Amino acid sequence: MPRLSEVIAALDALWPPERAESWDAVGTVCGDPDTEVNRVLFAVDPVQEIADEAVALGADLIVTHHPLYLRGTTTVAATHFKGRVVHTLIRNGIALHVAHTNADTADPGVSDALAGALDLRVVRPLVPDPSDPEGRRGLGRICELDHPESLRDFAARAAKRLPHTAQGIRFAGDPDATVTTVAVSGGSGDSLFEQVRAAGVDAFLTADLRHHPVSEARESAPLPALIDAAHWATEWPWCEQAAAQLETISDREGWNLRVHVSHTVTDPWTAQLSSGPATDFSAPFSSPGAPN
Repeated sequence: MPRLSEVIAALDALWPPERAESWDAVGTVCGDPDTEVNRVLFAVDPVQEIADEAVALGADLIVTHHPLYLRGTTTVAATHFKGRVVHTLIRNGIALHVAHTNADTADPGVSDALAGALDLRVVRPLVPDPSDPEGRRGLGRICELDHPESLRDFAARAAKRLPHTAQGIRFAGDPDATVTTVAVSGGSGDSLFEQVRAAGVDAFLTADLRHHPVSEARESAPLPALIDAAHWATEWPWCEQAAAQLETISDREGWNLRVHVSHTVTDPWTAQLSSGPATDFSAPFSSPGAPN
């Protein structure tokens, strides 16, 4: 079996930590570099549910997309939920490694996995990495559909192909509009409206779209149709892609690693109720008790 340091070196070759954003916190959070690794678990979030799953699985290493301590800390006391995660991992001999924005812009990266889950053909990055001479790395992806379909059908495709969450899929635009090109970006994407508009695509699928950025962007200039999915759902496909990459390395090196992907839904939203009954907002409005 390989040592943890060997596995981490392989992961860093896939997602070099120096390519992470300056504000990010990637790399190994805990773990003894000299311990042996036999079983690895991939997940999006380093929360207690995932730590407990790793314990039950007998994993030696968890690889997550989201950092545990993004803004730093001065304590790992178990009085806080993050400290409890660290205590659980160390007590059970489990290491934790994070690949976040360095995995977002990798080739293949988070948005490649998202495009693959939607059966889209990747054409190029949405925001190319200027340090990549081949022009394959970068944030987001511009994609093509094999056959044009309506916005309604494309949104339904996303709802069917992405993991189930309470949020599901919502979209903005003419349901009958034709979609042939799509920009995708796993995770929060409302900072990319300018690049999406410049790309000239028919639709943009991402997560965490907020009222004011969307409203202001749509008012200032036309945007393509928008499809908003749950943050966790847009990034979970990366876990399967990353696990497959590590399995390939394991086979090549003769490590015989047992690699797993967590199917635990760690999206924070647990239920949704539709607003209703439907209201005709085109009718004249009168407040209760006001004269008609």
